[in-house]
Amino acid sequence: MSEIRRGRPRRAGVEEGVLKAAAEVLLARGYGGLSPDEVAERAGVAKTTLYRRWPTKDHLALAVVNRLQDDDEITDTGDIRRDLPDYLEKIAAGLNRMRAAGRAPGDDDPSAGTVAELVAAAARHPDIGELERLMYARRNTLARSLLERARDRGELRPDVDVEALFDQLAGALYYRVLITGSPVDRAYAERLADTALRGAASKNG
Repeated sequence: MSEIRRGRPRRAGVEEGVLKAAAEVLLARGYGGLSPDEVAERAGVAKTTLYRRWPTKDHLALAVVNRLQDDDEITDTGDIRRDLPDYLEKIAAGLNRMRAAGRAPGDDDPSAGTVAELVAAAARHPDIGELERLMYARRNTLARSLLERARDRGELRPDVDVEALFDQLAGALYYRVLITGSPVDRAYAERLADTALRGAASKNG
């Protein structure tokens, strides 16, 4: 009896290996040092295999960032004043990690690094812009659900615009990293959450 060939697990394994190798290169050398050819060699796959799945360095970098972000989960303990800073800190950690990619310890370069490169990539490749929107859509939906459940529990005012509240929080994080070049730590995440929730909290919250 002939052995059944299973192509899907093998392809999944190849993709995992490529993204792992790409993440190592990206975090060590930054966006400018990310070489798809080197990634293919590290992962032990043919260059044609890599380029078939990720046609440009921009596509590969975005896939790496998506993979790194998928490692983080949004928790809902039922206390928005605890959960929201946790969420913001996780988002900030990803932004800080991409901002610092390829830099030597202690490098105080204020540029946004890989974060800014991916924003620029969306302008170069319309499909990357769509992929970025899809990548963030999942996390954004989860975050909005977190705020909606807090509103349903009475922690937030019933008339709170959850979408506007989320935009306020996300915008502050990206402004701090992309424009001011400042890292985001736990203390800032807590201040940001507290400031936003003061205006949105119910009298009983």
